[in-house]
Amino acid sequence: MSGNLLTVEDLKVQFQAPEGLVHAVRGVSFRVRPGSTVALVGESGSGKSVVSQAILGILPRNGRIAGGRILFDDPASRRMVDIAALDRDGQPMRDLRGGRISIIFQEPMTSLSPLHTIGNQIVEAVRLHRDVRPKEARDLARDMLARVRFPDPARALDTYPFELSGGLRQRAMIAMALVCRPALLIADEPTTALDVTIQAQILKLIKDLQAELGMAVLLITHDLGVVANLAEEVVVMYRGEVMESGTREDIFANPGHPYLKALLRAVPRFDMAPGERLVPLRSVRSEGGRLLEQARTPWPPGADAAGPLLKVEGITKRYGARGGGWFGAKAGAGTLAVDDVSFAVKRGECLGLVGESGCGKTTLSKIVLRALTADSGSVTFNDHGTPVDVLKLSGGELEAFRRRMQFVFQDPFGSLNPRMTVFDIIAEPLVIHRIGDAAERAERVKELMALVGLDVRHLKRYPHSFSGGQRQRIGIARALALRPDLLILDEPVSALDVSIQAQVLNLLKDLKERLGLTYLFISHNLAVVDYMADRIMVMCRGRIVETAPRELLFRDPLHPYTRALLSAVPEPDPARPLALTELEEGRSSNPAAWPEPFTIDDQHHPPLVHRGGGHWVRADLDMTTREVA
Repeated sequence: MSGNLLTVEDLKVQFQAPEGLVHAVRGVSFRVRPGSTVALVGESGSGKSVVSQAILGILPRNGRIAGGRILFDDPASRRMVDIAALDRDGQPMRDLRGGRISIIFQEPMTSLSPLHTIGNQIVEAVRLHRDVRPKEARDLARDMLARVRFPDPARALDTYPFELSGGLRQRAMIAMALVCRPALLIADEPTTALDVTIQAQILKLIKDLQAELGMAVLLITHDLGVVANLAEEVVVMYRGEVMESGTREDIFANPGHPYLKALLRAVPRFDMAPGERLVPLRSVRSEGGRLLEQARTPWPPGADAAGPLLKVEGITKRYGARGGGWFGAKAGAGTLAVDDVSFAVKRGECLGLVGESGCGKTTLSKIVLRALTADSGSVTFNDHGTPVDVLKLSGGELEAFRRRMQFVFQDPFGSLNPRMTVFDIIAEPLVIHRIGDAAERAERVKELMALVGLDVRHLKRYPHSFSGGQRQRIGIARALALRPDLLILDEPVSALDVSIQAQVLNLLKDLKERLGLTYLFISHNLAVVDYMADRIMVMCRGRIVETAPRELLFRDPLHPYTRALLSAVPEPDPARPLALTELEEGRSSNPAAWPEPFTIDDQHHPPLVHRGGGHWVRADLDMTTREVA
């Protein structure tokens, strides 16, 4: 008829909330052609996911389609169906949902049942939509797991979600969504929770399966780099309305709407000019700081001669090696999470630590903070000219030291107590360390709120009342309450939209300069670390494989793992697509598969070699006489 697989016409969606009617989607229109990829782009709250819920008939009970049509050219019945007019619980809608239209959700761990095996969950999807025997359904599930490139599809059928990595869980979700060969796949932020290398593999997988199965893809994302690599047409949404739409080339080459231009300016890029700042859609105004500056203990002359602010030497940590029975654990048993790691952080600098999930970044940071105990090694902190052996502290000395070093967590919601007000959350460190009386604490909390750009009138609110970016700023305020010298920032923006991410990154930069802070900034996104860090360490399988000043590392990366991380970062530019075919499955993070002189296995244990200018790379000693390809 129209030639379109899906046509959304003037869609309006409303929610009945306690404060009144919320107009979540306001007259949205777009089309998806057979076999094509259309991206719905916008921040959280723009209405992207609500549109997908309306298409699948899975709106919450307090939501309803208030107007418009959702026309789907059903390949099974060969007729046009208006999804908006169907009963969401009726058989026609249930036939479409999961059969001809499927969805991949953002967080695979919460979308998969933890009580059922991967095989059971895929088989259930098959038997809901096909009249097949259990054995045939299981064979189809195994074949689909093979298509999404599970290492051992037959074994994967009997594994539970918690036994799989984030990338494999997302592949299981894709297998479940595609096992009935839908005509339309809705991918709702399918790679947001994944490392850049795993994200690149998932993007390649979706493109390959799309070509193989001939399906259309509706991609929902806030990541313009992903859009540039996957989409053919782009629809930009803001507050429930379409701001701009067109082909990928037109959208990126000639953005017309101010909102789209602002989104593009908010994305960290490798080619940013020296001193250039990200431009968030809404700036955060940081005020105050007088009390924190007064509480700052000046560094005596010559204190830096005692060494860097933080010095870590030979830290090793192995999990799962605790003893059992009469003879204890076997030597070398368990998983080696951190392997002989050494580094230093100078006062006033930002040291970036990058690597994929599971490489040991967070374990290392928790050892430095004394939240975990190392098997061997030392951590020395320069406390205003006095070296402190951190790993030997105990009792009151350890409690006093914790004021000097604080942590900002990755999850801005899970790290805040939902039963405490914002005032109590920020004041808690002051109470624990018995700093000031009630009046002084109240004054400090108000100043901290203003310092991170939040309204002091909202101190009596609870965390659920705030957006993700606001919650992360509350976490930063709590970390600054004790006036630390060193902040450990563990993936502080990975859960945030690009525009909110820009707000938080700019705020962290400003606070570092104003308060004289030192950062250990942990991330898997090299573009973000490039924006924040002075020096960067690259970590893989518990080892530091390369470290260098920021500009030197990105101009001349030597290690193959560093190069793989760089090549996996999607840029918001269609002219510079990801080399998806070169990002081999898992080889980049397999030390035994690295070429000489970088190979690490039972016979090869290369050290870190200095290449000049503070650039170190883990390779054979004779590398100084070799040319690195």
